[in-house]
Formats: sequence, structure tokens, C-alpha cells
Amino acid sequence: MKSVSVFFLTFFIIISISAAPVKDWKTRSDNAEFLHRSIKQVTDVIIHDIYSPPVASRIYAYITIAGYEASLRLDPAYQTLAGQLHDLQAVPVPLKKNECCYSLAAVHAVLLVGKSMVISEQKVEDFHKKILQEFKLLGMPQSVYNNSLVYGKQVADHILAWSAKDNYAQTRSYPKYQVTDDDDTWKPTPPAYIKAVEPHWNKIRPFLIDSAQQFKPLPATKFSADKKSLFYKEAQEVQQAGVKLTAEQVTTANFWDCNPFKMNIKGHVMFATKKISPGGHWINITRLACNKAHAGFTRSAAAYASVSVTLADAFISCWDEKYRSNVIRPETYINQYIDQSWTPLLQTPPFPEYTSGHSVISTASAIVLSHFFGENFSFEDSSELEFGLPVRHFTSFNQAAAEAAMSRFFGGIHYLPSIKNGVEEGTNIGNFICSKLFVQSENRN
Repeated sequence: MKSVSVFFLTFFIIISISAAPVKDWKTRSDNAEFLHRSIKQVTDVIIHDIYSPPVASRIYAYITIAGYEASLRLDPAYQTLAGQLHDLQAVPVPLKKNECCYSLAAVHAVLLVGKSMVISEQKVEDFHKKILQEFKLLGMPQSVYNNSLVYGKQVADHILAWSAKDNYAQTRSYPKYQVTDDDDTWKPTPPAYIKAVEPHWNKIRPFLIDSAQQFKPLPATKFSADKKSLFYKEAQEVQQAGVKLTAEQVTTANFWDCNPFKMNIKGHVMFATKKISPGGHWINITRLACNKAHAGFTRSAAAYASVSVTLADAFISCWDEKYRSNVIRPETYINQYIDQSWTPLLQTPPFPEYTSGHSVISTASAIVLSHFFGENFSFEDSSELEFGLPVRHFTSFNQAAAEAAMSRFFGGIHYLPSIKNGVEEGTNIGNFICSKLFVQSENRN
């Protein structure tokens, strides 16, 4: 009897040991950190390659949608974006007989799409090989590993085929912005006098909004050089604020600067400083929120995709207005009509003033993140640490967005109406996204 008991005990131990690796790789692979690291790698390459904020937002949208779609089967509560986003047809589904690791498929899809959209492909490829090896070392069967890569590529190919029809390629050959001699229009600004960034961005296919003009803001203040005019007073507000900034206002402006290409001039030496884009900053805030909320893989993927779609549509809407109103920047106006020696705290971006891009995209992103994580979600924003700036604490996403918006006034690069109306534009976009984009079949965010 004792020998029989020993036999069964030994049998169950062997069965348990043989089953453990299967459970182990599934548990260990369902880790959102794989996704966070992959998206951060694409961010690092975006910074390295110096993509403009609108172009960066497009990259984020496609990589995160690919990652989300490939991860769906990790959690049946989430649903596809096909049929929701413009022209996105049904995404391939894996064969039932082929067991997959969907977190691996998602990371593979993110990096395949990312690699196809950047100049420094090798930087993405090197990371890609490294993280695939990490998945392999989790101990999953070779067939599962292979099936996952096949499925990830199917999703990536589908998303890339969709992206190819968004009119981006066509806009590369559209006419360049022509600077005019009109007193009221935007002109390139010092120190590098960079040409206008993406003057045809309103031709890019939106993701969820109906058109670039759907949330057209109120008209900008009418230009005037008259000292009694409203426009002059608004410029004077910027100039006066700039000469009496508090230490906190300077800190705030620098924290939210997010200038992908700041030109520095020291004597006869000119060099550029590269930083995270405004959209990249909010993508990183999404990562911070996911980590604090202990969000799983698919929930994190859903948050990234939702914020990225919001960023992309917000840039399309904002850039549509920028090149329609073509408002002169404070630096140009103040130097010509108020104070020739005045300089803004921040370097003026190379595109028209109205509306404030930070105000639009930050407000919209904050609304979507609040929808995911709650209105009073506090967090420590460490996004700028790697660029030498300290962590800032926020009691909510909306507080962070409001600070980001006002930072542009402190920085001397926007008039107050551009910020106020930009916030309203972003609010409309954010609310629209939340009402139209459904990532869950049941409301359990």
C-alpha cells in the first residue's frame, strides 16, 4: 500500500513539474513592461531622428494600434478598433489551432510597424532582436513562439497597408510654405529661421474625427499694429509677462518645452539639442499611469492606442487652424512693434501661432486618460528626468494639461487666446474621442 502511495505521489510531482513551465511562460509573458519598453524604444528613435510633433503623433498612432489589435485575445473584454477608425478593415485573426503568445505578437507588431516608419531602422531592429530573445527564454514551446511571430507580422502588415493610404506619402511632395511680406502672417523666427513644419498636415486622413475642420476653433484675434488694438494688448501681455517671470513659471515653461529640435548658438558654434515631443511626453505619462494602476498588457495597450489616436487627431485639427489663420508669433510682432530687444524664454517653434498645440493635445489627452484612470488620478511625472529636468507632481491629468497649456504663455510663444481657445478645441476633441472610441465591450476601466 505504501509503495502505491509513493507511486502516485511521484506521479503527481512529475506531472506538476512538467506542467509548471507551461504555466510559467504564460504568466511571465503577460507583462505590460514588454510593451512599455518597446514603445519607449520607438520614442528614443523618434527623438534621435528628430521627427516633428505631428509626424511623431502619426508614428505613435500606428504602432500602438498594431500592438493593441495583436493583444486583444489576452482579454475578451476588449474589442477591435476595426470599423471604428476610418478605413480600418477587419484585422487578421489567428487560426484556432495555432496557440499564440499574444503579448509577444503585440510587441512584434509594434516594432515591425515602428521600424518601417523611422530612419534609424537598425536601432529598432537591435532592440527587436533583444526583446524577442527575452520572450524565447521564457520557455514557451517553439511552435507557440513561431505562431506568435507569424500573427504579429500579419497584424503589422495589415496596419502598414492601412497607413499607406492616409495621404502622408502624397504630402511629402506638396508645395512648400511660401513666406509672404504681409505684416500679419507667420514668419520664420530666430535663431535658425527653420522653414514651416507640415503646412499640409490637414490633408492627413483623421483616425476618428470626421475631418480636420470638425472642431474648428473661434477665429483668432484680428491683427493690428495699432497700440489701442486688442491684438497689440495681447502681444503686450506676452512681453510684460516675459520680463517678470517667477522662478516657478520658468520651471513650468522649461518642463513642458518638449522641443524636438532646439538650436543653440554660442559664439560661432551652432548645435542642436534633441528632446521628447509634446505627444511623446503624453505617451510617457500614459506609461506612468499604467504602471501606477498596475494595468495589465491589454489594458495598457488600449490606453496607448486611445491616447495616440487622440494625439494624432488633435494635431490634424490644430495644424488645420494654424495654417488657415497663419497668425504671427509673439516674438516677431513684439520685436517689430513693441520691443526690438525682447526675446522669449523658450525658442519659438517653426509654425504659425494659433491655436496652441500644447493646449489642444494636452487637454484632449488628459480627458482620455481621465476616462481610463479617473478624474483625480495623481502621478509623479518623471518624463523629463532624462533631459535634466526634475519630477513634477500632479493631482490629475487635467491639472497637468492646464499647466502644459499655460507654460506656452510663460515661454513667450503664445498669446492667451491661443491657449484659451486651444483648450476648448482640445476639450471638444477629447470628449468626442471618449464618446466614439470603444475599446471595451463592458465598462470596467
